[in-house]
Amino acid sequence: MRLPGRPSVTSSPLHGEIVAAFGRHFLVKTADDSTLICVLRGKKRGGACGDRVEIYQTGPEQGVIERILPRSALLYRSDLSREKLIAANATQVIIVVAPVPSFSEELINRCLVAAESQRLSVLIVLNKTDLVDPSRVALNGLSLYRELDYTLLHISARNDVKPLLPYLEDHLSVLVGQSGMGKSTIINALVPDAERATADISATLDAGRHTTTHARLYHLDRNARIIDSPGIQQFGLQHLSIEDIAWGFREFRPYIGKCKFNNCRHSGEPGCALVDAMRENKVSVRRIDLYHKLITSLSTNRIPSFSSRTKIQ
Repeated sequence: MRLPGRPSVTSSPLHGEIVAAFGRHFLVKTADDSTLICVLRGKKRGGACGDRVEIYQTGPEQGVIERILPRSALLYRSDLSREKLIAANATQVIIVVAPVPSFSEELINRCLVAAESQRLSVLIVLNKTDLVDPSRVALNGLSLYRELDYTLLHISARNDVKPLLPYLEDHLSVLVGQSGMGKSTIINALVPDAERATADISATLDAGRHTTTHARLYHLDRNARIIDSPGIQQFGLQHLSIEDIAWGFREFRPYIGKCKFNNCRHSGEPGCALVDAMRENKVSVRRIDLYHKLITSLSTNRIPSFSSRTKIQ
């Protein structure tokens, strides 16, 4: 029996998870492990890899997403004109960097702030450590983040990805990082048929040009899943307030709310608790400078968005 107004093969909704996102098309894996190419019905807000969804099947291997179920987290970036969803319901962000080509510390901090705003665990991975001398320099620069209690792992994915495996257990992880850092090498080492699976999906959607520009979720085992995301050069944080940015620097938190002025931007105002902490070497000058760079980049012309400090629905 077909439901009124729904050109569906199934008379009752199916539940599944978005495992690939290609613009307006999504690959959804259902509870019985089948996959459907789906679109969102009407003008619903976009979906993301990791979204749990309610769908109706509309034809062989095709469906329509009726509803995106409540999210525990939504990792996304934004600029003045748009938002780019990266992953939904992730529990861990893995920031991949490498000694060659050089990585952007500002981008690392933007990713950290975005992850902290969604209460996500963070793992920083230095890849390509077979490049010994450049890696030594990179590790020296990254030591600050270990001091801030971020986990820092160094691997050579093309030689051995096994050191990463324990950190993936019991997580839906999302890989983020600049192009050239070796994310694809990591994925191909973890999922040997990843390239073939991506090519098959692209061929089905007639979207070959998207083979390196879409997000894809892989099930490694019952307790570990990972989302590969396209390489990024910028990570806009226009959806966050100045207060959110400050809170995203975890070592700032003991001093937030203790300044003389409630609207303190921690930019040299009298009675600033954070500036005082910096002068006492309790907070890194380097991180203060990065914070100032981030808040300077914010615009008052913000995109209407979800509250960054609450669960995303």
